[in-house]
Amino acid sequence: MICVSIGRTRHKMVTLEHQALAQKGAELVEYRLDYLSHLPDLGRLLKDRPTPVVITIRRAEDKGRWRDTEEQRQTLLRQAIVQGVEFVDLEWDIAMQIRRYGKTKRIISYHNFSETPEDLADIHARMTKLDPDIIKLATMANSPGDMVRMLQLVKHSSVPTAGFCMGEFGMASRVLCGKYGSPLTYATFNKDRELAPGQLSFDEMQRLYRFDQINADTQVFGVLGDPLSHTYSPLIHNAAFQHLGMNAVYVPFRVPKDKLTATLRDFDWLDVNGYSITIPHKEDVIGKADFSDEAVQTIEAANTLWKDAGGQWHATNTDYLAALQTLAIGLESEPDNHFILAGKRVMMLGAGGVAKAIGTGVVKNGGILMIASRSHTRAKELAEKLGCQHVLWENRGAQYADVLINCTPVGMHPNVDDSPFADNWLRDGMLVFDTIYNPENTLLIKQAKQRDCRTISGLEMFIRQAAAQFELFTCQPAPIEHMRETLRRELSPVRLNP
Repeated sequence: MICVSIGRTRHKMVTLEHQALAQKGAELVEYRLDYLSHLPDLGRLLKDRPTPVVITIRRAEDKGRWRDTEEQRQTLLRQAIVQGVEFVDLEWDIAMQIRRYGKTKRIISYHNFSETPEDLADIHARMTKLDPDIIKLATMANSPGDMVRMLQLVKHSSVPTAGFCMGEFGMASRVLCGKYGSPLTYATFNKDRELAPGQLSFDEMQRLYRFDQINADTQVFGVLGDPLSHTYSPLIHNAAFQHLGMNAVYVPFRVPKDKLTATLRDFDWLDVNGYSITIPHKEDVIGKADFSDEAVQTIEAANTLWKDAGGQWHATNTDYLAALQTLAIGLESEPDNHFILAGKRVMMLGAGGVAKAIGTGVVKNGGILMIASRSHTRAKELAEKLGCQHVLWENRGAQYADVLINCTPVGMHPNVDDSPFADNWLRDGMLVFDTIYNPENTLLIKQAKQRDCRTISGLEMFIRQAAAQFELFTCQPAPIEHMRETLRRELSPVRLNP
């Protein structure tokens, strides 16, 4: 069950938000009374409540906002119990000072905002002796492995335990805890009112991750990278799972570069069935696979790890094929006609991981490739590797090209007024392919349309590479049109209000 936390300074706003959440399907709401600017009026708050309530009054030492005495705080907790609130949250060090009464259930909680302690299991064992109905553990994850330790504890607990990790390294545990038996996870009213590090909104928990449908049989997939704050992969993969009625969830796993090996080892316990791979792991992850296909061996970078029926890991690069299909569509050909590039002069901007995949595809299919990058050293190195021409960044507009491909982040949201290529360098009839998909219509694409160029956005490539991953992960055809429209709907506010 998703417990939605409300932290407002006024009684009226607490009541209004609770009513709004109930209308959206919320089944349990937490009143953070320490946020109120005046002493709480429990009678007013609890009267005619539309759903069950958890009463929580968090102390300053637990990152709460309670400003009055501890005696007053505990008195309010006792009053909430007497008035028949459904749940009361009691910190583990004061739990035995407040007795059980009536039908109110006791959530005994432990919070640690600095770490996930090594003796977490011992702390949990002591909490089982404090007359809990539910134990709540919320600790800061300083590495992805902390999240695994927490979820293992949740799974093996004899007492219902709501356990998850805070922070970016622990965000996935707020979703996955349901798979391992957690009776609750916590969410905030909306994205703008996070009450704890890494907390997701009710809408994200309900619509994006479908938390209440997660169970022990749910298959787990995810994206590995650092950073991951702007990835749309969970959106389109989870939309595809829901569209096909699959019991599966896709979550972001933030993993630092130096933690990749240890994390993949720790994640064996999570039984993840497939990973999308992004910066900075596309090269290092190859060595973690049992098999690598020809595309990976050629490009020396992978964007996908998938596990076969025998439990062996395969590395592939779906960017490679997706880029070729996208270019073919842009040149008004069938997606599988890659040889339409033969003899065409292609100017590629950028020399990073995506550029490496696209450049390899262009060269292997007969295109005449030129590479320009703001880092001339990287452009030269990639050009030598691919056996093509490199061009100084300042000379990129002086070269005749049939196709222009932008593989740089220039023009990506929020810097939507930037372009990597001056509009006076564009010529009628050339194909302009911008690998950026947020926004879909970048300044480069807009200017290219004004110059009567053929254009294609990065959204098509992003969807096609994700669809290819989905099919490897699930052995089912991807609902590509549904994935495409889901992403377009999500990006439309960004396009309209950049």
